Amino acid sequence: MHLKQRYRMSDLFKNIVSHCKEYGFVFQSSEIYDGLGAVYDYGPMGTLLKNNIREYWWKSMVQLHDNIHGIDSAIFMHPTTWKASGHLDAFMDPLIDNKDSKKRYRADVLIEDYIEKINKKVDKEVSKAAKRFGDDFVEEKFKSEHPRVSGYLAQIAEIRAELARCLTEGDLPALGKLIADLDIADPASGSRNWTEVRQFNLMFSTQLGSVAGKEDKLYLRPETAQGIFVNFLNVANTTRSKVPFGIAQTGKAFRNEIIARQFIFRMKEFEQMEMQYFVRPGEELDYYKYWKEFRMKWHRALGTPEDKLRFHDHDNLAHYANAAVDIEYDFPFGFKELEGIHSRTDFDLKKHQEFSGKKLQYFDTDLNENYTPYVVETSIGLDRMFLSILSQAYQEDEVPDASGKASSRLVLKIPPALAPIKCAVLPLVKNKEAITDKAQAIFNDLRFSFDCQYDEKDTIGRRYRRQDAIGTPYCITVDFESLEDGEVTLRERDSLEQVRIPISEVEAVIRENTSMSNLLKTLQ
Repeated sequence: MHLKQRYRMSDLFKNIVSHCKEYGFVFQSSEIYDGLGAVYDYGPMGTLLKNNIREYWWKSMVQLHDNIHGIDSAIFMHPTTWKASGHLDAFMDPLIDNKDSKKRYRADVLIEDYIEKINKKVDKEVSKAAKRFGDDFVEEKFKSEHPRVSGYLAQIAEIRAELARCLTEGDLPALGKLIADLDIADPASGSRNWTEVRQFNLMFSTQLGSVAGKEDKLYLRPETAQGIFVNFLNVANTTRSKVPFGIAQTGKAFRNEIIARQFIFRMKEFEQMEMQYFVRPGEELDYYKYWKEFRMKWHRALGTPEDKLRFHDHDNLAHYANAAVDIEYDFPFGFKELEGIHSRTDFDLKKHQEFSGKKLQYFDTDLNENYTPYVVETSIGLDRMFLSILSQAYQEDEVPDASGKASSRLVLKIPPALAPIKCAVLPLVKNKEAITDKAQAIFNDLRFSFDCQYDEKDTIGRRYRRQDAIGTPYCITVDFESLEDGEVTLRERDSLEQVRIPISEVEAVIRENTSMSNLLKTLQ
């Protein structure tokens, strides 16, 4: 990435963060007390957007799949849960400090960012060659034969292999050596004066009980998946489910992210949307492929350009997995994990069976045998999805003003089904009682069907801009002619097209064009 482009992306990210506060999407938690690091509150607009994203996920997973059932498990769980799952012993990050800047980083992320820089060089060479050779260009052939590009790719493969080995074996000294050998500098200061790599446990602990010295230690859950596994039999029995079937839930999780940065991308308190799909042993990779394709389709249904999303196979598989892939999104700070799809084998159920002493098996009537199901997991961070939506939606363009001259506007082109406010009702003028009464009546009717706003302050142009800035797909303007012909002006956010339609048709038009149902139908 060119220096100028990197600064542009950095400015974009700063603008998005600033926009979130100015328009009520996200606030720094406890801001009046100077804030709490890596913890954020969602404002009025942010809460509505977050709810709509959650609804899209829930309906696409639970409502559209007859064999997926939703639950809502508790944040607190028996502490043995986390011993069985391996979190108490292995849920750690390899961290490294820079002695000059005093900043702390995840060692593996520093190396992954270094790899991404090499990938950018590859992309640049490929882009140049594609322009030069036109229709005759064959990308894979070029990558394998071009000396510089093939060298870059070999370097990436070598670094990934060593990184995977270090993480798998817990070889922290070798991880530090890899950072030194690659001459990786502190992104903030440029210093290469690093400490050794150390492990930090990410679990938050608290106490159950009120008598000092008599407390039992509890943990804030670092993921929602374990609440699904311990309820496997409860759900299977009460829903009379046959394998394959899934259990889905959304909810808060907590991780002691010591180096949480990049706004809401990595936080101490966040929300997950997870589904565990229980299948016959030996069939897990078929369903892994299905969910990999379905989840990518879910993202692309929102209109996200294909070059903004990619799969990234794991080089370092977790101890419980036999296949794993991330769906990565091109955030303003680069491609980062948005969602994970994992084939978890039967690790979780067997571990909970071992530690609880309770049998967690499924009797398959078709096979006439008991077995421990294998599991395919889809796991997406709601907050990261929120940030990806805003990153894609935030745009600055030029539109004609009242005099016909071009003027800049800031607009959030949020997919209409997810938009916080579906429509705004705007009387053309404020001081004409008949117009404001008519506009208020339309608003009062629409609010039964949608989240909508009524706004009569400032010029109509400024009110349009306010609605553009929060992503409202439609504005309904009530004017003098509305009193005569019973029609209003409907303005569409993205095209700026304005049409006159009867007041009686407004609700149907907005419903059709902002419908969650129509979005879900694209997944079939």
